[in-house]
Amino acid sequence: MDTDQRTVQANGITLAYRVWGPQDAPPVLLLHARGADGADWSQIAPALAAGPRRIYAPDLRGHGRSDWPGGYSYETMRDDVHAFLGALGIARADVVGHSLGGAVAYLLAQHSPQLVQRLVLEDVPAPFPLDPPRPPAERPDGELPYDWAMIVATDRQRNAPKPVWWDHMGRITMPTLLIGGGPSSLIPQEQIAALADTLPDARRLTIDAGHLVHEVRPEEFLAAVEEFLSSADRTPS
Repeated sequence: MDTDQRTVQANGITLAYRVWGPQDAPPVLLLHARGADGADWSQIAPALAAGPRRIYAPDLRGHGRSDWPGGYSYETMRDDVHAFLGALGIARADVVGHSLGGAVAYLLAQHSPQLVQRLVLEDVPAPFPLDPPRPPAERPDGELPYDWAMIVATDRQRNAPKPVWWDHMGRITMPTLLIGGGPSSLIPQEQIAALADTLPDARRLTIDAGHLVHEVRPEEFLAAVEEFLSSADRTPS
């Protein structure tokens, strides 16, 4: 397996990423949650790569070894991912996103549906305003593996998402799997249900693991994703 850590120039910044699997296998893009990086998928990626698939797990801007340039709008992260795929010559990929990475993934699917073959959203809420709003976070002491400005910016957007994010959900017409973490998750599960209801080709599954589904119950997460990707492979076009 190729598990080198690499970098690429995309959207004017340097993005670090990890890869697994044969170079000529179908591509799968894994987008991590806020505060994590591409290494968060290390327990999942080798099994997905055995498909065989070529797995790409970038560090989003402001995270890990990627640049921390400021400008942390969800749309900017979306454009980073779009440019990342272009820089690597990937015309179309399956996309799996967790939490913040899932929001970036659905914005990519709305904006450039030709790039996303199938979409998996792990414990990703609908973009509804928070009521009450999330209070200002306090910065932890010491060095952080992410840019604190990213936390401030994404909190602000989570409190008041742009209405167009919800308005454009109907553009996500590719097969989509939504995996919820159940009642112990910090994400309101009714929002995942609302998101599934508005997508044209969605299926929903609950794995009672809390917000970190792929970390807490990796075997069940993998089984669900593998079944979804494989069944979509067999679906006539």
